[in-house]
Amino acid sequence: MRGLTGEGSARTRGSIQAVSAALAVPTALALLVSGCGAGGTGARDEGPAHADSVAGAAASPSAAPSKSPDTVNAVRLIKDDPKVAPEVKRELKPCVADEYPVDVSYGNLTEGSADDVVVNVLTCGDAVGVGSYVYREQDGSYENVFKAEEPPVYAEIDRGDLVVTKQVYEKGDPVSSPSGENVITYRWTSGHFTEKYRTHNDYGKVVGDSATPVPAG
Repeated sequence: MRGLTGEGSARTRGSIQAVSAALAVPTALALLVSGCGAGGTGARDEGPAHADSVAGAAASPSAAPSKSPDTVNAVRLIKDDPKVAPEVKRELKPCVADEYPVDVSYGNLTEGSADDVVVNVLTCGDAVGVGSYVYREQDGSYENVFKAEEPPVYAEIDRGDLVVTKQVYEKGDPVSSPSGENVITYRWTSGHFTEKYRTHNDYGKVVGDSATPVPAG
């Protein structure tokens, strides 16, 4: 089992493959209070912050020419944000001690004077993304300029664009094997995020070895 940090540990998009497309936010959030999650590392321009607690997380260096923000309290941002669904706030609790299941990334998405903050809220047990948010610094405070709350969902920064991945399930798919994923790329245009690209990837189906037939007697 992989220990969580206060602002989350890095996870791949594949870590959100354990829920069906019909999964509602309350159902996904019910997993939040189970054991801490596991996952690999994913490719991001600005990776999730790593620290022992939310208050002490350190931001990754920004590749963009904007200044790095002071470390944000991602949990407080979520809980104080009126745009976040009540279910997300209510079920956002520590997995272990004061370690919350959130991933936090910093990067220049909105062409502001400071790096923007991307927060992914996950479940503890399966690291399923139940909410993704982007916060923009405005006069010393942070404004929610994007949200996606249809699990499983995960947002990342890719070369200045916001990339949101959503798993796709077809009828009969087991929860562990989605049929594919939709990858949506957003770009900051005229003061808001606009969808620029949408791609769909089908996952290959691995066929297990069939049983050896019994020879006829």
